[in-house]
Order: sequence, then structure tokens, then C-alpha cells
Amino acid sequence: MTSPDDHRLPRSVVPRRYELVLAPDLELASFSGSERVEIEVVEPVERIVMHAADLEIVGASLALGWASDGDDLATADSFSLGAELDDASETVAFLAPSEDVPPGRYTLSCSFRGVLNDKLHGFYRSTFDDEGTTRVLATTQFEQTDARRAFPCLDEPDRKAVFSVTIDAPAGAVALSNGRELSSEELADGRRRVRFADTIPMSTYLVAFVVGPLVATPAVDVDGVALRVVCAPGKEHLAGPALDAAAHALRYFAEYFAIPYPGDKVDLVAIPDFAAGAMENLGCVTFRESILLADPDDAARTELERLAEVVEHELAHMWFGDLVTMRWWNGIWLNEAFATFMALCCEDDYRPEWKVFTSFARSKGTALGIDGLHATRPVEFPVALPDEAAAMFDVLTYEKGASVLWMLEQYLGTELFPPGIRRYLAAHAQGSTETHDLWDAIEAEASGVPVRAVMEGWIFRGGYPLVSASSKVAPDGTEAVGLAQSPFTYLAHPPGGDGPSEVGSSWLVPVIARSGGGELARVLLGPDGAELPAGAAPVVVNAGGSGFYRVAYDAALRSALLSGYESLEPVERYGLVSDAWATFLAGRSSLREVSEVLSRVASETDPHVWSVVIGALGLLDLLAPEGRRAGLAEYSRGLLAPQLARVGWERAAGEDEMTRTLRAALVAALGTFGRDDAVARHCDALFAGDHGDGPPVPADIASAVLGVVADHGHASELDAILARYRSPRDPLDEDRHLGALGRVTDPDAARRVRELCLTEIRNQSAPHLLASLLSNRSSGPATWEFVRDHYEELVRRFPPHSIHRTVNGVVGLAQVGDDGRPLHADGIRSFLAGRFEGGHRRLVDQSLERLEVNVRLARRLPSELDELVLPG
Repeated sequence: MTSPDDHRLPRSVVPRRYELVLAPDLELASFSGSERVEIEVVEPVERIVMHAADLEIVGASLALGWASDGDDLATADSFSLGAELDDASETVAFLAPSEDVPPGRYTLSCSFRGVLNDKLHGFYRSTFDDEGTTRVLATTQFEQTDARRAFPCLDEPDRKAVFSVTIDAPAGAVALSNGRELSSEELADGRRRVRFADTIPMSTYLVAFVVGPLVATPAVDVDGVALRVVCAPGKEHLAGPALDAAAHALRYFAEYFAIPYPGDKVDLVAIPDFAAGAMENLGCVTFRESILLADPDDAARTELERLAEVVEHELAHMWFGDLVTMRWWNGIWLNEAFATFMALCCEDDYRPEWKVFTSFARSKGTALGIDGLHATRPVEFPVALPDEAAAMFDVLTYEKGASVLWMLEQYLGTELFPPGIRRYLAAHAQGSTETHDLWDAIEAEASGVPVRAVMEGWIFRGGYPLVSASSKVAPDGTEAVGLAQSPFTYLAHPPGGDGPSEVGSSWLVPVIARSGGGELARVLLGPDGAELPAGAAPVVVNAGGSGFYRVAYDAALRSALLSGYESLEPVERYGLVSDAWATFLAGRSSLREVSEVLSRVASETDPHVWSVVIGALGLLDLLAPEGRRAGLAEYSRGLLAPQLARVGWERAAGEDEMTRTLRAALVAALGTFGRDDAVARHCDALFAGDHGDGPPVPADIASAVLGVVADHGHASELDAILARYRSPRDPLDEDRHLGALGRVTDPDAARRVRELCLTEIRNQSAPHLLASLLSNRSSGPATWEFVRDHYEELVRRFPPHSIHRTVNGVVGLAQVGDDGRPLHADGIRSFLAGRFEGGHRRLVDQSLERLEVNVRLARRLPSELDELVLPG
């Protein structure tokens, strides 16, 4: 049986310090480099094994001593080393000439060469247009295991070391790394040698280099930390929102964690070609342009909220992930979930009017959707090969992980949770940890609460419970509410009937409930159930919305809750509507019961609650028989059009942030599956003005208007969208028009967009664009044929491990014929069988199970749709 240790480097060599010199050639897309790695050999070895991939080793030697300790390596005993590269294991073995290397302190020197690849990982090239001229830069993305593509190293997260970086940059190019710039000198060949300050001990995946024709904003002093935004020339004026959010975040986290920022500067760097959203390299944080750069006067609230959240997330990593790091990739959630949760806390402090925890209910809902599948996984599970960790960067790590942390924080209280976090960070600063280290630190501050026992069930077990609440009489004769739990799944059994399920059977559930009188009760719900005092009606289980579970009320409790709907907090109303829809989707209730809940939303003003309603109506339209779609559209208009009439098309004086978000959602829904001709015509007029000589579309509804126009437009509309995509006002404008390309329904327009995914669309965006086309009822079948026919080409073209993002779009191809047989699902399953391995197989299995959930819903709809009744 293979052990996880079989894929780890020997522990006989310990890295202490890397001195790196990198010289990228931007024109030839190559680089050369050298390094001196100070190592400690702890037992005799005949070979020193490090990671290396896609590198040519030019030469290597070993000398006794460390220069950082004052040893003179020029006079030290040294000898040449042989080098054996193993492509399969991505390692290089440096071989001593005759006998074993004895224990001691050594410096391994190595020179090497490599290629600046176009796969958006390792040390790679990115390009941008500068007034008709293509500019090239070199940048890095090393998480999880791609530092080895830039320099030989011990590329495992707990092999921390100090990094001293020097870059020989082309003339006129900016050079950046993790530390502040110490010196800059011109070389004889015109290049510039830039030397950077040493880092703290950190993991290899956090090292960063950026070299190219970029510009930096003037540094902002944040309590002694120099903060800048670095971007392509001409975009500096878009840096304000990021700088403002980052300055607040640095101060907030330093105070919350009671530890100063662990680096010596912060550069926020906008990269034109970037596979992820952002990357938390210490002191040199990299981002997609459209996430980091924005004009505050031409950005929607949701876009500014997203920008701030990502900046805060990455800066939270400076403590959670960079200063304290998981020991191995199974613990990646320790980095990502905590950064997600802490970003929410920070953003709530930064802009309380954004109500980010209510917004987060939508993200939590996405995680509940995946975690209700038999193909889910625990937040943490054993990882052998590091590549398996690539599939862990999903909603279960980020959103479920953050959700259970929020659940714990709210259950303990905000006065007990932060001291536990401070204890954890202080105890493990510059070190590596396991999950239990975190729970033990929090439990030490939370007297009487078995934190470790509670949380290990949520982290090491997949799924979540459905908490059932029912009226009962307690043994003392008083009225009470009985609580019980059972696993929630959308399908009673795994697809196929005999496969394994990753859903657990029970949890210790931290329940917070509230009676109509406002009294709060906290109880740990175990497998044997629990009781709460009934109090005044209505009784809200999951008060405050922080619990990661769904709730089913008996008829009496549910009736009282619906009667008191307006008294609930928005996040509680979101949970009520979301849970009603989820139980229907799982076949546990009827559409009539959903309709009863929807009868209460006529007075609803919160966009997040409406997002559940709109999402449900959109799915019904996607799956309903063609002959029933007109009736569904009429129902949707009856529900949504009065809301748009109430909020209007234009922003009113004193209008709150949430109304702007709701307006956009209503426009998008009514103009597409709502088939509202008046809305479509108004969107056409706004679009024509924006793309002609008229005023720009207001930022809050810009994406919605584009989506409506793309949905019913043809060649001329596609031409206009493409023209703006190619020459946008700013990165957000480019991103909006890119998104609109995935919403086209005209067959010829969709064909053109698919072809552009093989040529013009950046590799970082094409997988998502194809997924959007796949999930579109009109363009989906032809797009599936395109993906199937070009599958190998897409795999080669796209960044590694990204084709599954395209495959995720198949969940919308769940339509059935009059006989109930799937029109597309069987062929999709057959084609995808055996094409994915490891963690990515699980992600595809999740998509296929969601497809099956939708197929079963499509079969039920002909007999269910008559149950929809408009309120009033």
C-alpha cells in the first residue's frame, strides 16, 4: 500500500536559506538562474534530493559551511556534484562523487535554465496591449507545487527557509519580489541587477518574482508598511479602491491578531494573464486585473465588494498561511477557510453597510449545494501526491470551511474566539501546524466547550444535517421545541445505487435558536436530539444564519414562522427560502410548499433573498418542457415585475446599497427567462447608447443589461460586445463584456464564441466561458458537441487542472424528453468516464451527480408546475 511519505522528499536534508539570482529573457521566453542553498545534512547521504521540473541543470557543487554564518565559501572545501533529473517524480538528485556526505552545514550551489511557459504556472510569461504594441512580462504562480519549475528546491510546505532574491531585469523593466528592494545597479549588458531583502522563513510556494514594463503607484505608509499597487501603464488611476481596502486590512489584522504584519512591504500586483483570482505571496500579492483595478465611479457595489474581499482575503493570508502554514496539503483549508472568514470580519468592519455576512449566505448556499451530494468530501482528508491538493481549492475548502468557522465563532461568542486565534498564531509563528493545533488553542480559551470534538466532526466528515424542529410537550408539562438531525442529501442513494457516499451520519451541531420574544438559546445537538423552550412564536432555529445546516419545521412552527416573516433578519429569511427550495429539489417536499413560502416574498427587499427565488425560477425555466416555459415566464413576471416597478430603473436619492443590487438581479431575470419585452427593449436602448454616442450604462446594472442583450441578440450585438471586449474602458468593463459572451443564445453567435475560446480568449477565461455556454439551454447541446470534439485540444491549451471547470457546465444539460429519458446526460456520462483521476475525478463526479439531481427534477416538473400560485 502506498504511503503519503512515498511522495515526500527524504528528511535527511533541511533547507535554511536560498540565495537566488534569476535572469529572465522576455523576448526569448526563457530564463537562467543560479542559487546557493544553505542546507543542514542531518544524517549521511549519498544524494541530496530536491524538486526540479522543466529545468536544465547546468552545474552544481557542494561546499562546507554557510556564508550567512560568516563562513568563507571561497576557501571552504567544495566538490562538484552530478545531477540526475527524474521527470516522473519532478526531482533532481545531486550526487556526491565518491562517498556519502556526512552530517553538517553545507552550501549547495547550482546553475540552471528554463522556459517562461504559457501555462500560467511556475515562472511564466504574460502579455498586454499597450497602444497597439504587445508588451511581455514574466511572473510566477507557485502554489501548489510549481516553485520547482523556477529553481531547484525542497518544494513542500513545511520545508520553510529564508529567501534572498536577486533579479537581473531587462532595461526599463520593473522587478519585484517578496522583500523590499535593497539595491539596484546597471550591468555591462544594459540589464539592471535588483537585490531584495531577506524574507522570513516561509514555504517555497510563497516565493514570487515579477519582471516587466509595469508601473507602481506612490507608496502609502500604513503604520510603517509601504503599500503600493503595481499594474500596466495607464491603469494607475484604478488603484484607489484596492489601496483603501488594503490599508484598512493591514491595520485591522495587525490589531485582531495582535501580531505586526510579518513582511517589510506590500505590493499588490495586477497580472494580465492569471489562472486564479489572486495569490498570497508574502509582500508581493498577485491578482487578476479585473479583481484588483476599478474606477469607484464606474463600478457596481458588488464589484467593489468583491475587490475588497479578495484584497482582504490575501492579506489575511500574510498571517494565516504565510506566517503560520499547514504542515502538508491536506491542511490547505487552514489557510483558505480562515482567510475567507477573516476577510468577512474585516470587510464587515470596513463597510458595514455592505452587510457582507448576509451576502456570504449565498456563498454558503453554494457550499451546501455541493455538500449535499454523495460525491462530496470532508473539508480535510489525506493527501498523498501534492497534485491531489489541486482539487481541494473549491467551495468546500473556502466556503464550507469559512462557514463552520463562522458557526463556531457565533456559538462561542466574539469575546472568546479571537483570543484563541491569537494563542494559535503566537504559538506557531514561522512554523507549520496541523488542524488540531487550531482547535486546541481555541478550546483553551473557550472554557467548557469541547471545540476539538465538535469541529473535527465538521472538518473530517463530509455532508451536513437537516435539523428537524417540532412542537412537543416537555416532561414538566411545558411547551418545547424538539430538535433532531438526519443527513441531508439531494439523492436518497449515490447515482448508480451502489457507490460509496461521503456524507456523514451525525454531527455535534452548534444550534442557536431565538423565540419571538428575542430570547436566544444555545444547544449542542447530538445524535440523540435536544430540546429548546418554546417561548413566544415564531421560533427561529439557526438564528443569525451562521449554522451550516438546513432546517425543516413542522406545520405549526412553519406557519408561525411564515406569519412572522417580516420580523426575521434578512439572513434568516434567506435561510427559510433557501431551505424550502433545497428540500423540494431533494424530492422531500412539493412545489406547492415552495409556493407557500414564495407567497411571503412580495414585501421582500433584500437582494440575497431574491437571489434564491430568481435562481429557482431560472432552474425551472432551464429544465421545464418547452411547452410550459411561456407559463413559467408569466409566473416569473408576476412575481418580479412589481419589484422592478417599485425600485425603478434609476438610482434614487438616498437609495441604499442593497436596492442597487436588487435592481440588477430583477433586470437580468425579467429580461431573460422572464421574457419581459419592455425590459428587453429598455436594455437594448441602454446598450445602444453605451456602445454608441449615448451615456454609459450605470455600473450597477451594466452586467445585467449586457446579459439581457446577449440573450436575445444576434450578429450585430455580438460584434458590439466583442469590440468593447477588445477595447474596454477598464478591466471591469472587459470582464463584463467577457461574461456577456457566455450568455449568447443565437446559434451562429455561440459558434463564433466557441471558436474564439481556441484562439483569442485568454486561457484563464476560456474554461469558464465554455462552462457558461454549456449551462445555457439554447447553446448548451452544441457547446457540448464542441467540447467533446475538441477535448484533447482544450486540455492542451488550458492551464493545468482547469478543464473540469468547463465540464462543470454540463449540470444544465438535464432536459428530458416526453418519455422522461435524458436528452444529453447519458452521453455526457459515457464520454467523461475514465477521463479524470484523483481529486479532479471527485469534482467531475460532483458535476455528474448535480446533473442527475437536475434530470430527476426535470422528470417531476410536468406534474409539479401547476402547483405554482402567485401571491395575493
